[in-house]
Amino acid sequence: MKAALITGITGQDGAYLAQLLLTKGYKVHGLVRRSASADVIDTRLKWLGIADKIVLHDGNLTDITSLLRIMRDVKPNEIYNLGAQSFVKSSWQQPLLTGQVTGMGTTNMLEAMRIESPEARYYQASTSEMFGLIQAERQSETTPFYPRSPYGVAKLYGHWMTVNYRESFNLHASSGILFNHESPLRGIEFVTRKITNGVAKIKLGLSGQLSLGNIDAKRDWGHARDYVEAMWLMLQQETPDDYVIATGNTTSVRDFCKLAFDYVGLKMENHVVIDPTFFRPAEVEVLLGDPAKANTRLGWKAKTTLEELVSEMVDADLRRLKQGAVL
Repeated sequence: MKAALITGITGQDGAYLAQLLLTKGYKVHGLVRRSASADVIDTRLKWLGIADKIVLHDGNLTDITSLLRIMRDVKPNEIYNLGAQSFVKSSWQQPLLTGQVTGMGTTNMLEAMRIESPEARYYQASTSEMFGLIQAERQSETTPFYPRSPYGVAKLYGHWMTVNYRESFNLHASSGILFNHESPLRGIEFVTRKITNGVAKIKLGLSGQLSLGNIDAKRDWGHARDYVEAMWLMLQQETPDDYVIATGNTTSVRDFCKLAFDYVGLKMENHVVIDPTFFRPAEVEVLLGDPAKANTRLGWKAKTTLEELVSEMVDADLRRLKQGAVL
């Protein structure tokens, strides 16, 4: 039985990845950062019905001693580093923390792997936010990076450290440059989930309006369930490499919002209010990924349409609100 170690296992991607690996017969271990919200930390794992099938370990990406201990105990065959301070807005409010967790945390993971589990295979969660001020209409593995937030900068540091450790120490370390991927497990602080939860509240008469920022920003949106499969496929390759994971289509926040309102039979213009306080100091206006390399070498392609994604998220939020559940 293969053993997999996932950082960020209680997040959206970590939960779906854990579910996938369990179906493939892995023993799944997760790193958990203990906090005051420890009583609800495994909510997503419970939502998928897998919380009792995973071994959780106390640790922190900023504490390499805990990472060394966990590596020694787990002896993982595969390591998926999904943990990060991953909310772009918060990265301006907490740039040093973002750098320590998202950037230096990656180096801590790579160093712990090099010392304790050099034969393991490693996946680094890179991001399309590294492209930022785009240098090409469609972004591929060869497009220059130009991050526009402390989060993007920290992720870029982690990305290049992964390349450096791969080339310097011959580690099987790959990076997935994932474009935006959403699901019913997305955090409420992200705009897509804010939209679907807001639409559900309005449909149920719990609210009358939805406040948003720049609704003309465009993103390449896919389903997290599809994207975690690409993570796994990268670590099954004989040679490590970096891959853009995307749908190849871009959609504005405005159109995402319209899809959600249309799905429940409401008119977006009657409920959406633009609030300048939600605008970013430096905006990433457009992101559009080119997944050709992943399509060809991994045999991977996004399966879920945007319409299917939006309807699944709205349905889940309607169900949660009716049940009084929290996520």
